[in-house]
Amino acid sequence: MSFSISGKTAIVTGGANGIGLAIGRHFADKGANVMFADMDEERLVAELGERSDDDAVRYFAGDLREKLTLANLLSATIDAFDRIDILVNASRQVLVSDPLNPDDDGVATLIEQNLMTSLRLSKLVARRMIKQAEGQEEGSAGSIVNLSSIAGQRTHPDLLAYSVSTAAVDQLTRSFAVTLAPHRIRVNALAFGSVMSASLKKTLKENSEFRADIEAHTPLGRVASPWELAEAAQYLASDSAAFMTGQILTVDGGRSLFDPVAAPAH
Repeated sequence: MSFSISGKTAIVTGGANGIGLAIGRHFADKGANVMFADMDEERLVAELGERSDDDAVRYFAGDLREKLTLANLLSATIDAFDRIDILVNASRQVLVSDPLNPDDDGVATLIEQNLMTSLRLSKLVARRMIKQAEGQEEGSAGSIVNLSSIAGQRTHPDLLAYSVSTAAVDQLTRSFAVTLAPHRIRVNALAFGSVMSASLKKTLKENSEFRADIEAHTPLGRVASPWELAEAAQYLASDSAAFMTGQILTVDGGRSLFDPVAAPAH
C-alpha cells in the first residue's frame, strides 16, 4: 500500500484558514490537484494568490451552506480537473452556547454549518465518484474525510452546540461509511483536540491564560499545528487506509484521556 495521493483530485472545504488550508497545501505538496473552497474569497486570494487555468491548485469562493453553491463547487472542480477522488470536509465553526438561554440558536447554527454542509456535499461528491467508477470492478472509488472533534465524545459547559454538532458528524461518518462501502467509497473522520486553528487563535488572543489550561490538560503538553492533522488526513485519503472506513481517528495529544470538564477542544 502507498501513502501517495499524487495525481488525485481533492476538494478541501474551509480552505482559507487553519486546518483546511494546511490540509489543502499539504495535499498539493504531495502532488494532488486541490480545489480550496471557502466563503472568504479575499483570504483565499491572499493565501493562494491568483491561479491560472492549468494550475494544480484552484480555489472556489461561496457560501457552502447553500445547495446551489455546492453544486457549482463540484462543477468547477470537474471543469478544472475532470474528476474528484478525495473530499475533505474541513469547513467548521465553534460557538460558545448557553444551554439555558431560550434565544440561543447555537445548536441549529452549528448543525447547519458543521453537519449539513458536509452531508450535502458528500452526497454530491459520492454520486460523482460512483459515476467515475462505472466499469471498474476493484480498487477504491474515492475517499471522504470529515473533520470532527473530541468534543463529540466529551463535552464542556460552554460547548453544548459544538459537542452536539461534532457528535452528529461522527455518526454521519459511520452511516455514510456503511452506505457507500458497496460502491468502494471510504468515509472516515479526524477527531482532534486543541489545534492552532483560526478559531483557537482568536480565543487565545482574547484569553492568554487559556493556553496554559490547554497544555495542562494535554499529556503531550502543547497545542498541535494544523500540519499535524494534514498528514493524518493524507493517510485516510490514501490507499494505505484502503481497508479502513467508518472510523473516527483521534489526533489529540492524549487530551481525551483527561477529565471531561477540562478546557474545551477547538
